[in-house]
Amino acid sequence: MIEAGHFAAFLALAFCGFQAGFGLAGDRARSGLFASLGFAAMGFAFLTLIVAFARSDFSVQLVAANSHTLKPFVYKIAGTWGNHEGSMALWCLVGLGFGAAADWLLKSDRRAFEARAIGVQGLLSLGALAYLLFASSPFTRLDPAPLQGQGLNPLLQDPALAIHPPMLYLGYVGYSFVFALAAAGLIEGRIDRQWARMARGWALAAFVPLTLGIALGSYWAYYELGWGGWWFWDPVENASLMPWLIGAALMHSLIVTEKRGSFSAWTALLAVLAFCFSMLGAFLVRSGVLTSVHSFAVDPLRGSFLLFGLLAFGGFALVLFALRAPKLSGGPAWLAASREGALMGNNLVLTVATATVMLGTLFPLIAEAAGQTISVGEPYFNLTFTPIMALALIALPVVQAWAWGKADLSSLWKWAAGFAGLVAVFWLAGIGPMDIPLLAGVGLAIGVWLLFGAGQEAWRRAKTMERLPKLPLRVWGMTLAHAGLGIFIIGAVLQTSGRTQTTLALQEGETQSIAGWQVRLDDVSSVEGPNWYAERATLTAERGGSETLLQPQKRYYPAARMPTTETAIHKTGMGDLYVALGDGRRNRAGETRWTFEVFFNPLIDFIYLGVTLIAIGAGLSMFGKRTKAGPES
Repeated sequence: MIEAGHFAAFLALAFCGFQAGFGLAGDRARSGLFASLGFAAMGFAFLTLIVAFARSDFSVQLVAANSHTLKPFVYKIAGTWGNHEGSMALWCLVGLGFGAAADWLLKSDRRAFEARAIGVQGLLSLGALAYLLFASSPFTRLDPAPLQGQGLNPLLQDPALAIHPPMLYLGYVGYSFVFALAAAGLIEGRIDRQWARMARGWALAAFVPLTLGIALGSYWAYYELGWGGWWFWDPVENASLMPWLIGAALMHSLIVTEKRGSFSAWTALLAVLAFCFSMLGAFLVRSGVLTSVHSFAVDPLRGSFLLFGLLAFGGFALVLFALRAPKLSGGPAWLAASREGALMGNNLVLTVATATVMLGTLFPLIAEAAGQTISVGEPYFNLTFTPIMALALIALPVVQAWAWGKADLSSLWKWAAGFAGLVAVFWLAGIGPMDIPLLAGVGLAIGVWLLFGAGQEAWRRAKTMERLPKLPLRVWGMTLAHAGLGIFIIGAVLQTSGRTQTTLALQEGETQSIAGWQVRLDDVSSVEGPNWYAERATLTAERGGSETLLQPQKRYYPAARMPTTETAIHKTGMGDLYVALGDGRRNRAGETRWTFEVFFNPLIDFIYLGVTLIAIGAGLSMFGKRTKAGPES
């Protein structure tokens, strides 16, 4: 069966070639047909890989290197994409899927434009499939076949990590089709309001899963790695953050192009940059140039192929923009003090923020190439990224009420006084009962400010309670996304500034305290799972008369010869009591004392609630239609 899948992948490669050729020639019917055929062929090829993993077919090298007969079935399936070759096969499948979806969903009077967009997507899929089949084939056989596999990386044997890669790839590859639309528009010299209406849905279709994929990766790192945090500015985390930031800028720029016909060149550039940063993310994760728990370290030769692909496709995208952008219509004139000006400012801030993240991520690599070792960590991003974004977030509730063309600035002083008063309230509370730093007070004020701004904007548009439920989905989407951003800020600030952390060293029966909790070690026992064994501690945590049981583990996977940390988390509604088991040491008296890293993370669920609301809001906006109610719509 695996040979049939290999053959189907080559068929998909051929179909991509026809898709690209007919599409760039403007033949809509044939380009769409070959896009659907290519997706079907690659779908069958990927299915054969899933079946090989499900059957533990160790004659397939990919299965032997990433599976094991004792592994739970769901992780056998997830092992299909939990490695370099399989993840690239999934990348190709998603890319071909977007081409087929375009064939089914693009229904406009611009048939040549649609054909060229599908053709460009075919060209991108052709490059990805060529890399897969000739440099990273997942269909390689082993003869003789081993009796047992090496097992999937234990860190990836997790529900969140089973869903995380497909979600990220829907985002990354989704931006490749947004670029395909931009390329087709640039070839025609026509990035206009109709183009923006078509591109908006595809941009949101990439943004939503990318948002959820980043959140899943963050939550996995929180409960699986045992360090108690949710974001570490890890280079691979940054690799997904950069296209997300540019994607957010693209969504806002599309609003202006669709509503006013302005920003056409800027919107096209953002579509190109979103694609380029997605390609950069793929290179950073899979080239082996980064050391990260998230990355797939591969050999330098395949890394050089990825670098060539990044330069070739990224260079093609930027050259096409440089050649065609001067011919695009500029749209009507606009003032800085207008909604257009505010959205342009938003785009510039997000672009500069992306540049700071890129510099912090790539500078250590550049320094290493020059023979120096430089580490760029959280202090750099706190000094650069955080102030840039803070200023933009403070301005958001103010400028979202501005009118198109020219804004009324007479009430600007009221907004300034309102935010200053909110900051003063949190500073006074910080000095008093809340006991928070001054900068944390500013951060909390920004979060509440965003919540107020989201509610105020919905009310401004509805004007009455009766009209509030009748607001368009796009308005509700914007309201939920901005409110989610505020909730996220509140959770991030409180978790970062208010987290309590300590290391406990306990004997059985001993009790120590943290953040008002009394933590007692009851016992430590050995347990065994389907493909692992572990030391499991049982602790009782008590506060205010209520008790909860916590059972953190240190697991060892014999097949992979790798230990993992399985944390225990108790959610209180106001935060998480979080425990990670360390090592046990026997003293001279023969008593064993176990170490535990214990955290209390206040309101950390606000982080994930906020991100979820951002994704839901973007999803609602994807299905909502723009109203024709006038200039305020």
